[in-house]
Amino acid sequence: MWVKIFSIVALLLFVSYEGFAKAERPEYIMVIHGGAGNITPERLTKEREAKIHAKLNEALLAGEAILKNGGSSMDAITATIKILENSPLFNAGRGAVFAANGKNELDSSIMDGKTLNTGAVSGVRNIKNPIALARAVMEKSVHVMMQGKGAEKFAKKHDIERAPDSYFRTDVRWQQLLRAKANEKAQLDNPVDYKFGTVGAVALDKHGNIAAGTSTGGMTNKSHGRVGDSPIIGAGTYANNESCGVSGTGHGEYFIRATVARNICAMMEYGGKSLKEAADAVVMKQLVEMGGNGGIIAVDKDGNYALTFNSAGMYRGVVASNKPATTVLYSSK
Repeated sequence: MWVKIFSIVALLLFVSYEGFAKAERPEYIMVIHGGAGNITPERLTKEREAKIHAKLNEALLAGEAILKNGGSSMDAITATIKILENSPLFNAGRGAVFAANGKNELDSSIMDGKTLNTGAVSGVRNIKNPIALARAVMEKSVHVMMQGKGAEKFAKKHDIERAPDSYFRTDVRWQQLLRAKANEKAQLDNPVDYKFGTVGAVALDKHGNIAAGTSTGGMTNKSHGRVGDSPIIGAGTYANNESCGVSGTGHGEYFIRATVARNICAMMEYGGKSLKEAADAVVMKQLVEMGGNGGIIAVDKDGNYALTFNSAGMYRGVVASNKPATTVLYSSK
């Protein structure tokens, strides 16, 4: 009897969290993701599950500490994403996948919803925290995006921390590359199996400012020079205090074609849609019809949030002034 009641209550709590939640406006809120794709209980050991929950929770609490003390959403998402980049559990920074050339090519972007200033980098190597470099591009250059060797030269000029190849090399990612090379047709038919793990964060601070950021290693066995949606403002990342902030994860080619992040915010700004309606229209309808797989996290100007995905699962979490840190990995369906 009690087991049944507990199960019903737990289900109701989970469903209310899943996809979208609207409540009294919080003083601050942050949502994060660690990638979307073919994420099911059968694919993860209990030990790895526990590690992912722990790291997501650590990242949430780091961001919350800044937000709770009146810090900016920009500082909060930067600190949070750095923690995820420093973990080999996710496809970003230290845990980045390998491109076809056997190298780690990193992409990242960040956007300030107050000023609409942005910074992005693509195809950089040996940068410990690409999100830090993206922010430096935003704050210390006249440009929005820098790539490859030029971005690396800029990083050196501004003392952005670097790391050797060995720092990024994990056996799990190397074996994924070898499997992908041995079965390249299967990868092309179902690339999502090889690419979940992109990280991102979106936050609304006590001052009403929204910021969003995304970081990734891209797709296993990707062609040298391939750029996905994560560093492209409007595709994988977007933030505007007048509507919302969005970070995406999934099959980047489709997110670029659908300009997913900006599309969601634009539907709110010009179409009068709620965050839930806009997220559902883009992720659950437009992307699905196009054949795109993945998800988004988002926060609007009123503190509502969305964790919307059309894949089997998405590593995700939320924390707010009126909500303790909560992390979830799989779909509730």
